[in-house]
Parts: sequence; C-alpha cells; structure tokens
Amino acid sequence: MGLDSDLGLRASDLEFQGSPATLLEGRICYALDAKELERLLNNYPAKVKKNRKQHILIKDSERQQIEANTRTIPGIITNRGCAFAGCKGVVLGPIKDMVHIVHGPVGCAFYSWGTRRNKAKAADPKKNFLNYCFSTDMQESDIVFGGEKKLAKMIDEVVEVFKPEAITISATCPVGLIGDDLSAVAKAAEQKHGVKVLSFNCEGYKGVSQSAGHHIANNGLMERVIGQGEMNEASAKYAINILGEYNIGGDGWEIERVLDEIGYHVIAVMTGDGSYEELKNAHVAELNLVQCHRSINYIAGMLETKYGTPWLKVNFIGIQNTIDSLRNMALYFGDEALINKTEEVIAREAARIEPVMEQYRKMCAGKTAFCFVGGSRGHHYQGLFAELGIETVLAGYEFAHRDDYEGREVLPGIKPDADSKNIPELHVSPDEKFFSLKIPAERAEQLKQQIPLSNYRGLIPDMKDGSVIVDDLNHFETEELIRIFKPDIFASGIKDKYVVQKMGIPAKQLHSYDYSGPYAGFNGAVKFAEDVSAAFNTPTWNFITPPWKNKPLLTGTVHNA
Repeated sequence: MGLDSDLGLRASDLEFQGSPATLLEGRICYALDAKELERLLNNYPAKVKKNRKQHILIKDSERQQIEANTRTIPGIITNRGCAFAGCKGVVLGPIKDMVHIVHGPVGCAFYSWGTRRNKAKAADPKKNFLNYCFSTDMQESDIVFGGEKKLAKMIDEVVEVFKPEAITISATCPVGLIGDDLSAVAKAAEQKHGVKVLSFNCEGYKGVSQSAGHHIANNGLMERVIGQGEMNEASAKYAINILGEYNIGGDGWEIERVLDEIGYHVIAVMTGDGSYEELKNAHVAELNLVQCHRSINYIAGMLETKYGTPWLKVNFIGIQNTIDSLRNMALYFGDEALINKTEEVIAREAARIEPVMEQYRKMCAGKTAFCFVGGSRGHHYQGLFAELGIETVLAGYEFAHRDDYEGREVLPGIKPDADSKNIPELHVSPDEKFFSLKIPAERAEQLKQQIPLSNYRGLIPDMKDGSVIVDDLNHFETEELIRIFKPDIFASGIKDKYVVQKMGIPAKQLHSYDYSGPYAGFNGAVKFAEDVSAAFNTPTWNFITPPWKNKPLLTGTVHNA
C-alpha cells in the first residue's frame, strides 16, 4: 500500500464520506462539493443560510450569478470596512499635497491614516502631508452642541501652519447623526482663505461597505478637481492617467519605471503618490488605465463621457498580466515605434527576472492558495500565484459588486436598492471646451474585440471549474473552508491573518504588504515570489499544530492493495 506524506494513504485507498479528493504533488487535496457546502451552511439559522448560499459559488462551465454588494448580516464577523474608510482611507488619503481632515473621533482618523502604506515623495517635502494625521477629535460636548465651529477653527490652523494646495474634510458617523453641515463650513473656509476646500459626506454607515466611500470620493474629485487645471492638451505623446493605483509598498513607482522607459507620459495617478495639481489636468490624457476596477470605475466612466477619454482595464500584478497590459496599451495607440519599444522592454525585463523566478518556482510548485482580497486583487493575484505553480482554489472580494465577479455586461440587469440610493449619482455631459474623441468610434469598436477597452470581464470567467468563489467571506466560513481545503497560503487582509496563522497557514497580507513590496510589475513579481517562498519555508510552522491534526475531518475505510 502506497503512503501519502500527510495521511499515510493514497487517495485511491480512501472511500471519502466528505469532500472529493485529488492527488497533487504527492499530497491529498480536497475540493468543495454541493453536499459539503450544504453541511457548512447548515450551521447557520435558516434565514442566514438562505442569504449566504447566494454569496458562495462552486464554479462550473455554466453562466453563474452571485449575490454581492448587500449588507453583511448583523452578528457576522466580516472583513469589510465602512464608507468613510473607502472615501478617506483609500481614495483621498494618498493624495500627498492635500491636507485630509477627519471630522469626528480621533480613532476614525487614526484607523484611516498610515495603515495602507500609500508611499509618496514630493520635490518639496513641505508639500507632502501624508505623515500627518488631522482630526477634529470630537468629544461628547461636540456631539451635543455640534462641531462646526471646531472644524472651522481647525481649517484656520491648517492653512496658517501648513499652507496646503487644497483641503479635504471627511465626515464620520457622529457627524451625520448630529447634522453638522460640512458643505457650509467648507464653502466659508474657501472664501476666507482662497484655498480649495472639499467636503465629503462619507459617514461610515452610508452604504454597504467601503465601496460606497469610493463612489463618494470619485464624485467629489470629478466635480471639483478634474478639469480645473490650466492645460488644454498634453505636453507629450502617449499621455495617460493611471486610475485605481495606490502605490502600496511602491507599486506605482515600479509601474511608472516601465511605462517611462517605453515612452508613456503619465499625467496623473489616482491616487497613489498623486497630487492635487496633477489631478486638475487629468482631462488632457489620451487613455485612462484602470487597475482597481471597483474603487475607480465610476470616475473612469465619467471621464469617458465628459472628455471622450476611453479606459483600458489593466493588471500589473504578475509577469504575464503585466506583459498583456503593456501590449494592449501599445495596440490602443497603434504606433509601430511604440509597439517595438514595448516588445524590447518586455523581452529584456522577462529575460532578466526569469532565472530568479525559476528558483522560487521550485519552492512553490504544487501549492494551493486562498485569495480573498479587496475589490480587484482577489482576481489580480491569481496569475502571479499561477506563475509560481500555486493554484488558487478559492477567491473572492470584500466589497465587490456583481460586475466585479460576472463582468460589466450584467450592469443593465442590476436593480438599484435602498443602500445604493444613499450615494448621489453624478451625471456628467460632454464638456464644451475639452471633449474630444481620442480615437475614431469605428476603431474603438474594433479594439474592443481585441483588448478590454472600457470593459472588465470579471473574476468568475478566469476561475477553474470546481474552484470556489465567495463574496464577503466571514470568519466562520474562513475557518471551515480552511479545514476543508487546507490551503498552503491564505492571501487576505489584516483582520483575518492572525487566526489563519494560528491554524498553521501562512498569511500573505495584501492590504499593506506587511511592510514589504512592491508587488506590481516585473520587479514586484520577484519580490512577491521571494516573500511567498520564505513564508512556505520558515521553520515557524513546525511549532504550530493545525486543528485538523488533532481531529480528523474526514472518515474513511482502508482497502488492501
């Protein structure tokens, strides 16, 4: 009878009463079938079970619909953030030359400051405010009597001390409950100081998740910043904006390194290492690149409508994804010299890193991963895992909408609910001064057949049959699915990394990279491979006993060979 390294048995020697098993690299690996999923869901009360069942899919070849962008059931421990976190913490916070004031308790300000590691550098160090945490520090008396005067005084102090180019004010939950008028305070301060002051009513409860805050921030930047600059046209060829890139661990710098060498001219980045002055001129770009679809697709659509600038879905996570994105960009511009330069850079970069990647591939081959991250990264990182020989068996998003899973073709069929109506829609029309079709309509339609121009096909089409897709994965499901699959690595965020590690599974924290990075582009792929292989090979796991080592999950009978 053959021996397996984990259970002492071959897969063929067991009659499983639970999940089906396959043999992968000498290890027995488990999958989730409908019966096992039903057993997992039976732990919930009937109403909760009915709800969660719609958020979990076992991928098959048929077109599948998943429930998303609905409120988490009270009492369930979710990994989501709030609307305030999405607005101030994700989209606005990385803009380096704006002072970002949080009107509310100091805890909210601290939570949304410094935790994402949005790196930035400025020619004038006095114009980089990311190291500062600005809060009105509302107390009980402010809740009772109102905090508008305190906010106005803080704006006066900020202008006097820091002299910023512009200021944002983000509301937290108490502000919405007591009714402070942020817009009025901002307007008065703007008139008093001659400095742009933007207010955002992004109270944490306003929406299902941080996704609502993304939308609010997109609207504000579109309405009051973009198009306010002095540029009428780009100063160089191949002018682009990079949208949905937040420079976590220096990702944006690695992406721009490659783009600069090819010959692209980056007008503005929304918003990693981004600046207010650059954002004002974003309207002159010839193409918008969308990295994180969920957080920035609103503004990408509005830029196309108002200024005629198409957007291209890109993914700079992983070697092949980076190569495909660069080639798609070159195809959009259609310049032979640009295409040749793109291929030259790709060939050189790939040849340089391939021997290094091969070393790490030997340490990672045959492993499995859970990839549950943010609003696009749960999809983006699967290609990079695959290049290391790691198969993603479960993926999902914290705050995605259905189009992030199923593709944008489902958008016309999504009915708005009460929560989505909390976010005012900003309706834009073609700008009389700056609107122009960047490419002829006929060519745009031809390109859409070749590249993801103004389109995102979603996560589900790229998942293998039998893999699992989970929306708003909670802590109970995390533990149960880990016991079933026993993945080799769990890529997620800060809120669930510790419970996962206590189960003996390495956790790759992809919200702020645990002080590592960058992970984007060619150099980022090497750094990610280094970190992941180190996680697999650290002796730490020899001192941790996973729960399933003490209690068997599956029962079976042994047959003699």
